[in-house]
Amino acid sequence: MDKYRAYEHRIRADLKRVSTAEKAESSRRYFPHGIHCIGATAKDIKSIVADFHSDYSGLSANEMLCITEHLLKHSQYHEEKLVAFALINKFVKNNYDDDLLSRFEYWLEHYADNWSLVDDLCIKTIYQFLMARPHLIEKTQPWAYSKKSWCRRGSNVVWVKFIKRKIGKSTYCLNKALVFKNCDVLIEDEDEFVQKSVGWLLKATSLQHEQDVIKYINNNFTRMPRSTIRYAIEKMHAKTRKQLLALTK
Repeated sequence: MDKYRAYEHRIRADLKRVSTAEKAESSRRYFPHGIHCIGATAKDIKSIVADFHSDYSGLSANEMLCITEHLLKHSQYHEEKLVAFALINKFVKNNYDDDLLSRFEYWLEHYADNWSLVDDLCIKTIYQFLMARPHLIEKTQPWAYSKKSWCRRGSNVVWVKFIKRKIGKSTYCLNKALVFKNCDVLIEDEDEFVQKSVGWLLKATSLQHEQDVIKYINNNFTRMPRSTIRYAIEKMHAKTRKQLLALTK
């Protein structure tokens, strides 16, 4: 048995040990299109990852990345992929080169099969990676043109924490023109979860550029599902929300 297979079996055994049918049923409620899960919570996964790091503290960042890719390739359950992503979270800020960004794109296109995996990878792992490499933040924009809907969703989700973000002693501000360009590309996407990500990105943008988002909605509401608009205006004043929702009647 090769060493990566041994790590895989260790993690799978850990997941099986903490899983229950009740947890699995609870998780499935959030996935109307179905999900293959074993029944482990976010707290369980965090504990499993912490124990793995403790027991294998001698593994290098590159070795951990190899384990992550092995797990993703051979995963049977949703939670195994979440563990795989989490294994490298503590390494991505100070290790690896810029080329890892292309691996993230590959993972979104080949291993993500639900909104939770996209969001977990983008909001946790890729976020930490980009915090140390702000010059790469705008390089994710081509993901919006991916043939895979989960990667297209990722192109929006990966930006929601970078509309305005303090990084070190400076403040990074994402070019708002890029935000609206992404929305233009995906505003009529056929996938509901891509549509929801458009609303999420607009909502995050509205906290810094509310009038620009209001103008964008006014100019594009005929192309936007009502649910996308509802996401986008969630943080706005009640009167403004009412006015913008009235456009869809």
